[in-house]
Amino acid sequence: MIYQKGALLVRKLVDTDKEKLVKWLSDPCVLEYYEGRDQPHDMEMVTKHFYNRENREVTGCIIEYEGAEIGYIQFYPLEEDEIEEYGYADTPETIFGTDQFIGEVPYWNKGIGKQLVSSMIEFLVREKGADRVVMDPQSWNERAIACYEKCGMKKVKFLPKHEMHEGELRDCWLMEYKK
Repeated sequence: MIYQKGALLVRKLVDTDKEKLVKWLSDPCVLEYYEGRDQPHDMEMVTKHFYNRENREVTGCIIEYEGAEIGYIQFYPLEEDEIEEYGYADTPETIFGTDQFIGEVPYWNKGIGKQLVSSMIEFLVREKGADRVVMDPQSWNERAIACYEKCGMKKVKFLPKHEMHEGELRDCWLMEYKK
């Protein structure tokens, strides 16, 4: 277990989670917001993208809510190229990034995302010594941006054509929580 806060539990990803990730990442409702509907994942893709990460220090986790496995979250220290691109090259601070999705659609719009992001920020600051926590949601994803703002994150930099999604480069916002 990484941490628990109330009904929310975040635990490390294990091999037996692969089938759950394939299920979530082949659901068009989930893919509309995470990875893209043109990128349904099979077992090989899940293994490559979530388990065989070369040269990247990423902690992948399963989100449980009231005992049900409902989604995925990952956290990682920013790499040098991200530090440069995001404009943090001149700071000695410890900066973590995070990405997440709720894969069980019936759990959407219930405030769980806010609980998750807030508790992850709290964990990264307290346990990992993060001075900042960043995310880069696509600019059209107003629901996610509103959630992150409720968690104390602020838009700090517009990232034009930053992420490939459904066949086109999409604009994103760099959002940060600063301790």
